[in-house]
Amino acid sequence: MSTLTSTPSDNTDIRPLMSCFPSGVSVVTALDADGAPRGMTCSSLASVALDPATLVVCLRTAGPTPRAALAGGRFAVNLLHEEARPVSDLFASGAPDRFTRTEWHLPLGAGGPHLTRAALAVADCEVVHTVEIGDHTAVFGRVAKVTLADGGEPLLYGRRRYARWSTAPDAPTAEPAAPAPLRLPTALEGGVRVGTLS
Repeated sequence: MSTLTSTPSDNTDIRPLMSCFPSGVSVVTALDADGAPRGMTCSSLASVALDPATLVVCLRTAGPTPRAALAGGRFAVNLLHEEARPVSDLFASGAPDRFTRTEWHLPLGAGGPHLTRAALAVADCEVVHTVEIGDHTAVFGRVAKVTLADGGEPLLYGRRRYARWSTAPDAPTAEPAAPAPLRLPTALEGGVRVGTLS
């Protein structure tokens, strides 16, 4: 059985907390004012609304990718498939030549580069709202278009390591067993009612 430990609230590092919350892995891409591609690995992604379809990504404010997305008003979210761990590592590394080391293209009307061989799905988004909190900016994007690859499974990340969706156990198919009936207390011992819960 695990034991919970607490940490002080001032300057608390939430990374250990968030490592307990596995997620998919994406690369957020955009074009800067000169048309140069920008991109960064991001696991802070969530759906906000279905109508209108809206996502939020939380990006490190100081990076070139959020600056490009905010300046241009558009970005793309590339959800990576489980064979794309090297691409995730590449776009998390800050390497300046990352776009020369992976295949990508820019379809007409795209919010940012599509990572052709690494993406399981891509959402092209228009920036509709931003909220800057601390060292990150939450960027809300209205989804203009979704592109799906043919097959593949998502790449997962948690506990500071990757996992493959295809190796996750399937959900049980058998009906769950009915809970045992509650047995009410039936005896008195020393004036105290004694019973068991099953």
